[in-house]
Amino acid sequence: MTAAPSIDRAPTVDLKLEVVVIPVSDVDRAKRFYGGLGWRLDADFAVGDGFRVVQFTPPGSPSSIHFGKGITSAAPGTASGAFLVVSDIEAARAELIDRGAEVSEISHREGPGQPPISGRDPQRRSYRSYATFSDPDGNGWLLQEVTERLPGRVDAGATTFTSAADLAGALRRTEAAHGAFEKELGHRDEDWPTWYAAYMFQEQTGQPQSR
Repeated sequence: MTAAPSIDRAPTVDLKLEVVVIPVSDVDRAKRFYGGLGWRLDADFAVGDGFRVVQFTPPGSPSSIHFGKGITSAAPGTASGAFLVVSDIEAARAELIDRGAEVSEISHREGPGQPPISGRDPQRRSYRSYATFSDPDGNGWLLQEVTERLPGRVDAGATTFTSAADLAGALRRTEAAHGAFEKELGHRDEDWPTWYAAYMFQEQTGQPQSR
């Protein structure tokens, strides 16, 4: 009998999600759509008439998408539920609409499995606010606003900001929190860079915020 693997054993090899394949019926139409959204075109190459792969990467994303000919047997338009995490869902929605996507109204949920409520979460809590859009084939995407990660969701030794916009959003939130801290303090915080660094690190790794 083979022993069951230990769930406590730490992985020794990184498994990084690199690419998600989406099925499309018209490669050139899909290429125009995703290029129009401002996603980075990484590759477009073909081998004969039966194989073609196009790769795009969303702004600030470590993962990419593939579509083309001869790369999936899935029916066009059957991909759904892929999450695009954003730090400001209203700004992300407005930009996507400006670039030609038909994006739903924003809604939020009080908790997992709860019915959607119209509008962005009033308290701007992470993981609560959503909007959706689809590509021309009907492959569905879901925008989710995340500004503070739940504990354990980020490797504390590898915190990064994937874009200038992501970093700017974190700085704005930190500035607001630090302003409240200085009001409590009653004077200017001379060591504000240390406070900023600790706050941004704790926010991204999901650790409790300290004062």
